[in-house]
Amino acid sequence: MVNVLLRNIDLNLLVVLDVLLTEKHVTRTGERLHLSQPAISHSLSKLRSLLDDPILIRKGNEVYLSALALNIQMPVKEVLSQIETLFGNSIAFEPASSQRTFNLAMSDYGAAIVLPRLLVRIRKQAPNTTVVVTQGSRPGMLEQVTQGKIDLALGVFPGLPADIAQSTLFEETFSCLLDRKTLPSNGVLDLDSYLMRPHISVSMDGSIGEIDNLLRAQGLHRRIAVSVPHWRTAPRMISQTDLILTVATRTLDEAEVDDTLIKLSPPLAIPPFPFVQIWHHRFNEDPAHKWLREQVEQVASHRDPAG
Repeated sequence: MVNVLLRNIDLNLLVVLDVLLTEKHVTRTGERLHLSQPAISHSLSKLRSLLDDPILIRKGNEVYLSALALNIQMPVKEVLSQIETLFGNSIAFEPASSQRTFNLAMSDYGAAIVLPRLLVRIRKQAPNTTVVVTQGSRPGMLEQVTQGKIDLALGVFPGLPADIAQSTLFEETFSCLLDRKTLPSNGVLDLDSYLMRPHISVSMDGSIGEIDNLLRAQGLHRRIAVSVPHWRTAPRMISQTDLILTVATRTLDEAEVDDTLIKLSPPLAIPPFPFVQIWHHRFNEDPAHKWLREQVEQVASHRDPAG
């Protein structure tokens, strides 16, 4: 690689390089940075000249990072993180005038519990900002956080790597939902009845979840008769069936649950789980990012539901 003098480097090129290495696509890089495709192409040409490397290599319909690009991907992110730390505290974030785009990722559970109140709060305090919300699996959201594609991911993330920070928003418990007419004659849903009944499970990929792992650890098993990918739709599938749904309690509080259904405590001890927001350490001291995290914490704790 050519020895490049620091005075020949435009720091804006590092920003473009960082996004290019993530997106591997000129147009998408431009969209994320709000720059035109010709502007990104011009920056890529400059970077190729400075680094004496193609950076992006096209093979058929696929685009790959060069060996050099792969090697510098994380160092580039770290350099930008250090620059943000160096100058971030001296650049105040003004919510009322900011035009920043905040990228969030969460399941439909997180969207139902947090997003409505969060958007009310953001619209009141930062009306010129843009909020982009995507959905994904836990591994997918974690990867996006690591790559810098999203600012925050909300969900359940055990065993996080060292470069990912988190804050707990609340502890969540579980409840069961079933058709009122199918409640046992004694009015009690005991463990035997629970295990004998068919169940509806919520899973994005159809895999078993924490409840089934908990049952297996006790040598028990329940039959999953229906598996759906969305928390919000599952409660609506219980009426007039013998199915049992065991989900996060707040899901049922937010869902449209009519009088034909009944909510009960599970007949087995299911540990509560922490619902958290996660972000990359590079954003720890970013004023805008800190403001966003504070808004999420406020609405998740219900201290200020309406903003």
